[in-house]
Amino acid sequence: MARKVFFSFHYERDVWRSSIVRNSETVKDEADERGFIDGAEWEKLKKSGDNAIKTWIKDQLNGTSVTVVLIGTETSTRPWVQYELQQSFSRGNAIVGIRIHNIKDKDKKTDAKGETTFGSLGKNSQGKDVYYSNVATTHDWVNDDGYNNFATWVETAAKAVGK
Repeated sequence: MARKVFFSFHYERDVWRSSIVRNSETVKDEADERGFIDGAEWEKLKKSGDNAIKTWIKDQLNGTSVTVVLIGTETSTRPWVQYELQQSFSRGNAIVGIRIHNIKDKDKKTDAKGETTFGSLGKNSQGKDVYYSNVATTHDWVNDDGYNNFATWVETAAKAVGK
């Protein structure tokens, strides 16, 4: 079953590696991709202010059942990634982490492994903070053969949250 997937990632640093994931044939065949924006559009959106970015994120999340956070070296420090994950959690989206640091960039270089400490994503029904590690599974695109396994990761996560 095709899923509508929202991709969260650190745009400036990881757009190249993120595009590798987005443009893989598996992703094209198995998921409606959201959360990708080209450089010129992103710059225009940033100039429109925080409320415009929040509206764009919420619009992109509409109709999605899974949020895939593409984890690069600095992803966990990005405030918009944190916001996207919080919004995804509040919507009940499944969250899947994919480490992308082992994907070679345009200069054929890999990067350092990023953290998965994104802070609190929200509160559970008992009023306690919920963290990424409580709700997400994490895979490595290169080491775990993301090209062939991405669709399974997304489907398994969606079923785990009843979507």
